[in-house]
Amino acid sequence: MTDIARLRDFVAGTARLVASTATEPELLAALSPSLKDLVAHDDWLPDAYAAADGHRYRQYLLYADPLERFSIVSFVWGPGQGTPVHDHRVWGLVGVLRGEELAVSYARQPDGRLQAGPPERLRAGQTAAVSPRIGDIHAISNGLADRSSISIHVYGGNIGRINRAVYDPDTGDAQDFISGYSNDSVPNLWPDRTA
Repeated sequence: MTDIARLRDFVAGTARLVASTATEPELLAALSPSLKDLVAHDDWLPDAYAAADGHRYRQYLLYADPLERFSIVSFVWGPGQGTPVHDHRVWGLVGVLRGEELAVSYARQPDGRLQAGPPERLRAGQTAAVSPRIGDIHAISNGLADRSSISIHVYGGNIGRINRAVYDPDTGDAQDFISGYSNDSVPNLWPDRTA
């Protein structure tokens, strides 16, 4: 049994913040504690959106704002799974719900190549931010070799529909992509009032 009310409350709070916050730094500062509180509780994510795949990571849409101002996604990382080097083109917050996540940020060099920074490990309950303003190119992988990890991401747009890029870190060459989502349906956040 899951307590989907936690996700519903997070969606409502995020919508209020997005509508009332003037700048990205203010929004990220205000939203980060809410995401930290959400991932501090591991009783709300439905099993269908926590299922790993044996071949590649999964990106499940949990909620997309009708005006596409933000989206909330669960990423499920099987052992050894990770992303290519990629960007987002919108602000984002990441919170680890289960396990650990490794992030390697990249900075563009004058010759166009991408320089990798040191790996950063996020553990369950921790959060981090990305955006074109503060650093938007990175690669993410499961920080655990023996089990799945799950992170919850909030983006400043409908991330599965945004034209983004994957990068060759040696040359800096970019290739456009649109990620889409792994799920066939989204969770119903509203309780059955007829029961």
